[in-house]
Amino acid sequence: MAIRILVISPVASDIRALEHALQDAHDGPFEVQSASTLARGLERIRTGGIDAILIDLHLPDSEGLASFDRCHQAARHTPILTLCTLDNEHEAKAAVQRGAQAWLSKGYFDNNLVPQALRNIIERMKVEQGLYLAQKRAAITLNSIGDAVISVDMHGSVDYLNVAAELITGWARDEACGMPIGEVLHIVDGATDSPLVNPVEYILRDDHSRALAGDVVLLSRDGRRIPIEDSAAPIHDWDEQLVGAVVVFRDISHTVALTSKMRHLAQHDFLTSLPNRVLLNDRIARAIASAQRTGLTPALLFLDLDKFKHVNDSLGHAVGDQLLQAVSNRLVQCVRSSDTVSRHGGDEFVILLANEKRPQDAALAAEKVLLALSTPFLIDGQHLHTSTSIGISVSPLDGADAAALIKNADTAMYHAKERGRNNYQFFRQDMNTRAIERQLVESSLRLALERDEFKLYYQPKFDLESMQMTGVEALLRWEHPEWGMVLPQRFILIAEECGLIIPIGRWVLAEACAQAVRWRDSGLAPVSIAVNVSALEFRHRDFFSHALAVFDASGVDPACLQLELTETVLMRDVATSACLLAKFKALGVQIAVDDFGTGYSSLSYLNQFPIDVLKIDQSFVRAIGASQESNGAIVSAVIGMGRSLHQRVIAEGIEEEAQFDFLRALGCSEGQGEYFSMPVDAAGMRAMLDGRPRDPAL
Repeated sequence: MAIRILVISPVASDIRALEHALQDAHDGPFEVQSASTLARGLERIRTGGIDAILIDLHLPDSEGLASFDRCHQAARHTPILTLCTLDNEHEAKAAVQRGAQAWLSKGYFDNNLVPQALRNIIERMKVEQGLYLAQKRAAITLNSIGDAVISVDMHGSVDYLNVAAELITGWARDEACGMPIGEVLHIVDGATDSPLVNPVEYILRDDHSRALAGDVVLLSRDGRRIPIEDSAAPIHDWDEQLVGAVVVFRDISHTVALTSKMRHLAQHDFLTSLPNRVLLNDRIARAIASAQRTGLTPALLFLDLDKFKHVNDSLGHAVGDQLLQAVSNRLVQCVRSSDTVSRHGGDEFVILLANEKRPQDAALAAEKVLLALSTPFLIDGQHLHTSTSIGISVSPLDGADAAALIKNADTAMYHAKERGRNNYQFFRQDMNTRAIERQLVESSLRLALERDEFKLYYQPKFDLESMQMTGVEALLRWEHPEWGMVLPQRFILIAEECGLIIPIGRWVLAEACAQAVRWRDSGLAPVSIAVNVSALEFRHRDFFSHALAVFDASGVDPACLQLELTETVLMRDVATSACLLAKFKALGVQIAVDDFGTGYSSLSYLNQFPIDVLKIDQSFVRAIGASQESNGAIVSAVIGMGRSLHQRVIAEGIEEEAQFDFLRALGCSEGQGEYFSMPVDAAGMRAMLDGRPRDPAL
């Protein structure tokens, strides 16, 4: 493609001379276009496609340097050469100062160097334009990236910063240029604050790339401490000679914060922010190692909140979580800064007393915890009461490592629960036997439902005047393939603690309903079956809907069922209990209060419940034979209250004739116990229901 040359000149001979000089040039081909005035030249420039401009500064419509200025303004990125005589070369030189590439002297246009010069000037301009674009692109790129970039010369003086470097260091480019790199990039060790050698210094000395290692902090000009990571590399010229260095670094504050947060989460409980098991185990190991040198006796307190599941079941997990957080705060206030309070999971906590001098000192901490948790917690406007059972183990007596100490403290905690809760117990070796037994029972319970090992036995209830059978109570038995018959005393508490009481209770209700239907279908008169309901069952969110499904699936008449609940269960949430009992009552189900007299209920509250039956606790009945005078008043009061409230009163646990006579004399409605009949299986109960009554006198 021809190189287009625009000649702006009023001198026709000059134009012809230039056309002749460029016509057959080896550096071409050239295409010469001309304009006799500046106006015509500017009009041609605006159409584009001109590779170079040759302009005479003295034109009919413009004179001197003004001609060049207007032309340069119109074609800033096109090479411009001026045409001049020897007398006005001073103007040509001035034009070069203003941006002209060179000048051509009139009278010398036929020189064969003219086309070569034009070609070189045009090519040089293209190279400069390419270089400018590359530099512009590099500058935009460097200012667009998030990494900071600083370059230095061979003396270690800053000669460039990008925008990110300005923001991080606090130094503006104009201020930083010429400053030593150590002042602009001031780095110290993050842990010790000791100064670090800038990697640029190593590069200028060794000519090798370097990177900072470890915890590096940049001290910015405005006093900020910014953790950074960086790399630095040498800069070489065309001859591979070292001419400077560049350092690239980034602010890693977010990464450091995230790493710190992840490390915290890995070692702390997400709900309470207390140390978790991982961190606790580490601190126990350190405490044991330290104790071997100091002679101290580290102690562990294993805590389990008493009946915490009732809070979750009745008030929801959100309230339960708030309670756990409040408990955590109180526990932390009970110990020293050298101790550790850890959430072990659920409602379990472990306290490490790292610097105890005597094992007995752990008891003081346990008493402090019991006292602290005895004060009600105000959660969402409600006063919640809780307590804790605490097991204590001491190193090295009860274990040489964290696992053993935690296990033995856990074992002691269960012993505290068995002793009535809200107390503490030190670990003893004989507790392991009981712990093994508990674990064995729990694991066997999980298989019992699958293997159909549970059975229902039935104990009849009698009218104490007519001695007619009034109904039966369904009693759970476990027929273990190796242990034989297992009574509830051995497994019910364990089932409650591990949550198995829910599926077991559902099985009991379903089986009792199914048995009532079998007896009915065999031609027997309808019989009332009483079923015990645990606290966890009653508070379960779908207790009613599940019971309704059982009634529908079995076809049982709900009027044949009697649900037995303790007054403690009913009083935990009076409003909810009353609502739920009303639903069952609407179906015809009877409601009985079991173990009456052993709870802490208010009689005014009891009157709000649709209760049909009060069952006198067997502890009062057993005491009748020993001292009728001291216990007769309690039994008489219960019977009288039941009569006033139009409720039947049943005495359970009648074993002797004296008890039977005493209760009948007081007007007790019904009774049950071994005096009348031992619990029997379904076949034995059917025989009794089939018209073969038992003579209580025998």
